[in-house]
Amino acid sequence: MCSRGPIRGSAGAQRERRGRKVTSTAGGAGQLLAISDLHIGYAENRALVEEMRPESDEDWLLVAGDVSENVADIRWALKTLASRFRKVVWAPGNHELWTHPKDPVTLRGVARYEHLVAMCRELGVTTPEDPYPVWEGPDGPVAVAPLFLLYDYSFLPAGCTTKEQGLQYAHGTGIVCNDEYLLHPDPYPSREAWCRARVAETEGRLAALPADLPTVLVNHYPLDRHPCDVLWHPEFAMWCGTELTADWHRRFRVETMVYGHLHIPRTTWHEGVRFEEVSVGYPREWRKRPQPPGQLRRVLPKEVRTG
Repeated sequence: MCSRGPIRGSAGAQRERRGRKVTSTAGGAGQLLAISDLHIGYAENRALVEEMRPESDEDWLLVAGDVSENVADIRWALKTLASRFRKVVWAPGNHELWTHPKDPVTLRGVARYEHLVAMCRELGVTTPEDPYPVWEGPDGPVAVAPLFLLYDYSFLPAGCTTKEQGLQYAHGTGIVCNDEYLLHPDPYPSREAWCRARVAETEGRLAALPADLPTVLVNHYPLDRHPCDVLWHPEFAMWCGTELTADWHRRFRVETMVYGHLHIPRTTWHEGVRFEEVSVGYPREWRKRPQPPGQLRRVLPKEVRTG
């Protein structure tokens, strides 16, 4: 964390919100910035992280997963960013949850996730298991909620009605996510069972927030299927979310939904809510784009347009 020390006074106060604590952080001078899919196993991407800096001492950074599949690399990246930004908020991606043969940390499933949460807490990084921090901006407070939800294969390919049919179709096209071999759900019987447990727990926490408090939800996967409509391989959508969250952007007063995973950075609007895909992606992908790679996306305050 920054050497400035703990936030004091109103900046460190804890407010009870209908039985759930949220961390209140005063301010208004900084920004909420976001990035995801850093994939720092690639030297070019690691160099991008080395160059990432806030624009002010008050800026927060939201990291929406897929930092790396190696725990040591995840630690390095989050420690580096936490030393520069006022607050770093992390939501895990599928790559963090892989039990990769090249990673000395061989934990699987829930044990691996809990290991990552403990590491983040050591670094001062906010996780989905912590009280949701409240960012105080010029338009008022918003609760920043990092989520860990996974997927349940409900974003099925056209013509398929079951997970089994969807997987059979995907294997036929050759488009199968490596999660099938590296992301273990232990002790849950399946990834979809783990997903449903996470959705139920998270839904309760979000419902406990005050009814007048807007939110920024940070999840590796989009909460609604619409961003998957532009995938070159539509069958990959099975590993991209769950229909169980399709109305969360309305139910939980979402100001902005921040996600990654698709490696298609863009802004979309769905039922009046802004969805921001903020991924860096692999070098072979970002080299083709006209924009420079590794640019942090501004989530809040909203851009003021003139003219």
